[in-house]
Amino acid sequence: MKRKEGYATTGPRMTVWFFGGWNFEAKDAQKRAPGRIGYSKGVPMGGDLVPPAETRSGTAPAFLISAIKDPNHANLDRIQIIKGWVDQKGMTHEKIFDVALSDGRKVGQDDFVKPVGNTVNLKTATWTDTIGDAQLSTVWSDPDFGAALSTFYYVRVLRIPTPRNSLYDARALNRHHPDDYPATIQERAYTSSIWYTP
Repeated sequence: MKRKEGYATTGPRMTVWFFGGWNFEAKDAQKRAPGRIGYSKGVPMGGDLVPPAETRSGTAPAFLISAIKDPNHANLDRIQIIKGWVDQKGMTHEKIFDVALSDGRKVGQDDFVKPVGNTVNLKTATWTDTIGDAQLSTVWSDPDFGAALSTFYYVRVLRIPTPRNSLYDARALNRHHPDDYPATIQERAYTSSIWYTP
């Protein structure tokens, strides 16, 4: 708690690792021990990014992110990084980056990402894991990094759609689910931020 190294979920017990630094490589995302690599090469969620002395001024940091599904629940849809910064005029900004996608999807033009799909059966309040992935891992570097800007980064992990509690209730009570209320939800996890201060 003192290190601010933590994350929360909307219910499912997903596992999320998030590290930032200047020495991560793409191959680090393919190794089986993200924690060991992350702590040895960077700072964890909740930490402060401090460029090593040998790093060239203005070089963007890299982030190692890994997420594993709750073994008793649905697959993962995507990993996102939310970046926030304060510009030279003191104005705050945020931008969302899709950094890891299930099912071999890629980020398209205008940052468009094809939806993962939806396997929820509204009549039975069930779903199948025929979409999404059990684990997503990547190393990502900020393409818009500004060395002079105070910046934070945090991770959001989204699952594939599953039934909302209201749909479970409707089926248990043998009642019609309201048409004007969402029947499905994409549960998620949020990490603490990693902070960069010029």
